[in-house]
Amino acid sequence: MKIKNITRDMGFCAVLACASLQTPVMAKVTLPAFFTSNMIIQQKTTMTLFGKAKANKKVSVETSWNNQHYEAQADAKGNWRIEIATPAAGGPYRITLSDGKKTVLDNVMAGEVWFCSGQSNMEMPLAGWGKIKNYEQEIATADYPGIRLFQVKKHTSVAPLDAYQVESTMGGWKECSPSTVPEFSAVAYLYARELHRKLNVPVGVIDCTWGGTPAEAWTSSESLKQVMGYQKKVGQLEALGFDRDKIMAEYGKEQAQWKAELSKVDKGFQNGKECWIGSDLDDNDWQQMELPGYWEGKGLPNFDGVVWFRKQIDIPSEWTGKDLQLNPGIIDDEDIIYWNGEQIANGAGYNVQRHYTVPGRLVKAGKNTLAIKVNDNGGEGGIAGKAEDMNLKLSDKDMLSLAGNWKYRVGCSLADMPPAPIYPEHSSFPSVLFNGMVHPCLEYPIKGVIWYQGCNNVGRAEEYESLFQTLITDWRKQFGQPDMPFYFVQLANYLDRKLVQADSPWAALREAQSKAQHLAHTGMAGNIDIGEAHDIHPKNKQEVARRLAAISLADTYGQKIPAQAPVYDNYTVGSDGKVRISFTIPAIGECFEQNKDIKGFTIAGPDHVFYPAEAYTDGDDVVVYSHYVKVPVAVRYGWADNPECTLRTPGNFPVAPFRTDNW
Repeated sequence: MKIKNITRDMGFCAVLACASLQTPVMAKVTLPAFFTSNMIIQQKTTMTLFGKAKANKKVSVETSWNNQHYEAQADAKGNWRIEIATPAAGGPYRITLSDGKKTVLDNVMAGEVWFCSGQSNMEMPLAGWGKIKNYEQEIATADYPGIRLFQVKKHTSVAPLDAYQVESTMGGWKECSPSTVPEFSAVAYLYARELHRKLNVPVGVIDCTWGGTPAEAWTSSESLKQVMGYQKKVGQLEALGFDRDKIMAEYGKEQAQWKAELSKVDKGFQNGKECWIGSDLDDNDWQQMELPGYWEGKGLPNFDGVVWFRKQIDIPSEWTGKDLQLNPGIIDDEDIIYWNGEQIANGAGYNVQRHYTVPGRLVKAGKNTLAIKVNDNGGEGGIAGKAEDMNLKLSDKDMLSLAGNWKYRVGCSLADMPPAPIYPEHSSFPSVLFNGMVHPCLEYPIKGVIWYQGCNNVGRAEEYESLFQTLITDWRKQFGQPDMPFYFVQLANYLDRKLVQADSPWAALREAQSKAQHLAHTGMAGNIDIGEAHDIHPKNKQEVARRLAAISLADTYGQKIPAQAPVYDNYTVGSDGKVRISFTIPAIGECFEQNKDIKGFTIAGPDHVFYPAEAYTDGDDVVVYSHYVKVPVAVRYGWADNPECTLRTPGNFPVAPFRTDNW
């Protein structure tokens, strides 16, 4: 490919710019979705501008920031590429492309670009289903033309997609305004706002998120095959040549075999047939659950598996024999619906509203039985959504609410089963989100990554420790930046509060996350103090973004500001039975906010039984003890699903959970 770099005089550029404004043209050059007007390009780097044109056609590019003219020859397939040096932060600029007909990218800024990714807490929009703290005020004041937003459309793929297959849900880059920000990632926007205010440069944020997704879905197969537990699966995909049709056929075989095994352990089946669906079933000994609501907060914490729900519905006589619309709400993950003992529908998708039809031939006056089998493969489970969306109706005026008390019984736990086969185009399948959403963006230069994910890997902490560090290293390799900044959020406190919970799977996952800090230019934003017991999506995203931005400002941009709390280092046991915990204080950091009554510590003796502990600060150390433990052997802090943690710095950076033992 032949490339020319020719300096043009200012007058020519001005004339060209005016001409491009005055002459309506039809663009022939095709660009990936991330090259649009309003974009922010990473400052002071080399950007490869590329696209498609007619075969063997000459393509020219004009950049207004340096008055340079570039030319490239498209190859036989129409592909062309030009490397362009980007300016220091500033703008607006214009990029004019032509293969005989012009394409103009206007209002282009140079600044800092951050890739913002993860699952639902990073996806969580300011408004919409998110409604963060003070969301109406935040939206009304989000008038920042120096912040630009790009949202990657959700897409899965069993093989890596190229740059031309990335799609934007917003039609390209948009200026941040009250009209563009409501459905954008709240953490991404608020992080950009912090950097924009503190650095006084344009900031672009790319929202590449998908709720309810595990880390393995975001990791390339090339790297994932090195992680214990994934070699067999990735090897199978390689053997199938990453061919979608072959992969789907193999999945069909695996799914049929797994479901046959499931029906053998599911108590809702007897001799291979459903036995909890009929109207004549005696369900007086079943438990009750108020719906809607995920079952983790309603008596089934950390449960994945099959739960059967039943409800008696009194049908008016005038509805007899008529088709009814059944709206059971959002069901996570899969459901099978039975009416008066007959299967009438089934569905899948953790965040999809269900809408079904009850055939009129099954509708009778008086008592009718609705039974729902719910299968949850991980994360939250159950029948959720809004109460007003759960209903049965003949018409918009004739409606019965389905919200309220339901009877339920556990069919089986997935702990008793091998893992269920994952649908190859499901967002949890290995590598599909990397292939479909990250890989197409790799050639767009970025400064770094912020990441908020982990809920869907709870229960697999030992695996996650290696998996997460592999993901970070993988992305750095894929983006071509070995030292690319990668800052992440530790999981917030969640679920019912317990003073002692030695076997907490959420605490174990948080510990696995913290191990990634051994990688250079990573940073973890503590989040253990701002979670909500019964909402996995805490509303205070402003504080999350502030803590992420503080790490970034200190580590990436070299500002001399406190950014993180002290980190557990060591401990000694005194003759008085008190344990003195020492910490490493960041080079530019703060010691603790002095506190005579710290909440969140537990302590154990040789019997490995933990008790709530008394704790207080003593300068840079913390002293921990309990009258119930005469010979202390281990101390833990914040080790529970939803601990109360009060050890923090004056700048409101919480100390991350830790433990002195490895039990």
